[in-house]
Amino acid sequence: MILTGFTDEASAQIAEQIRITQELGWSHLSARTINTANIHDISDDQFKATVDLLQEHNIQVAEFGTLIGSWSKTIHTDFSITQAEVERCIPRMKQLDVKIARIMSYAQEPWGSDQHEEERFRRLQWITEQFKSEGLIAAHENCMNWGGFSAQHTLRLLEEVPGLQLIFDTGNPIFQRDRSKSEPYPWQDALEFYHSVKHAIVHVHIKDAVMNEDEVRYVYAGEGDGYITEILTDLQQSGYEGFIAIEPHVGKVFHEDFNSKDANREYDIYREYGQRFEEMVQAMGSKTS
Repeated sequence: MILTGFTDEASAQIAEQIRITQELGWSHLSARTINTANIHDISDDQFKATVDLLQEHNIQVAEFGTLIGSWSKTIHTDFSITQAEVERCIPRMKQLDVKIARIMSYAQEPWGSDQHEEERFRRLQWITEQFKSEGLIAAHENCMNWGGFSAQHTLRLLEEVPGLQLIFDTGNPIFQRDRSKSEPYPWQDALEFYHSVKHAIVHVHIKDAVMNEDEVRYVYAGEGDGYITEILTDLQQSGYEGFIAIEPHVGKVFHEDFNSKDANREYDIYREYGQRFEEMVQAMGSKTS
């Protein structure tokens, strides 16, 4: 297993993202926000400076955490925005020799309303084909998007979108209702979700949380309801050798209004999260790099 993480939760500055990766002794980071924008949206000059720093410090990029089809866009958002993101993303991934682009299936409409499924499938078919034609992987994450409604919704995406592969996030099921089941729609079970889709998983995100009534509280890996030990054990037994990316959300959560204003605290929490997680993995007998 190759350990990586969304270092923008430690700092928005690429120099600091590289520093925290080196402090953890890891060789890869998961690229998302650089300064104030996603890696596919920063200027050419900023991207060149980012590439230069990564190469100077011999740090590789495991994935692009793109905004393509993310929860920040609805299915009514002009598709040309998505198309432009894809067109900017591909050459930057190739320059950095990155194979995996995290994508989503657009924000969930209120349950019970028209989800415009056919339009979602059409868009994801186009997105997936663009990456596939360049030898790259479009990998869907089970977040606050259509595919995140349930494991069954994700499986439907795989049926409708040839070539689509999956990123499984251990923490996202915890705060989402399972819309494949009957009312009152229980909270999703992360382990059940994982086993339903694991045949298509090419990449894993690690976060953990607990639900207090309808409020989610993020915790260190292994302290919540993400079944992280069980999932890692199964991955190990299945011969998984891919990336495992921490996405703590303990110090910073990009889709919530509140973010810590203490940059040192965010940095320190990320480092502690990474250290604790690596200790957990090693205690299971897994080899990491």
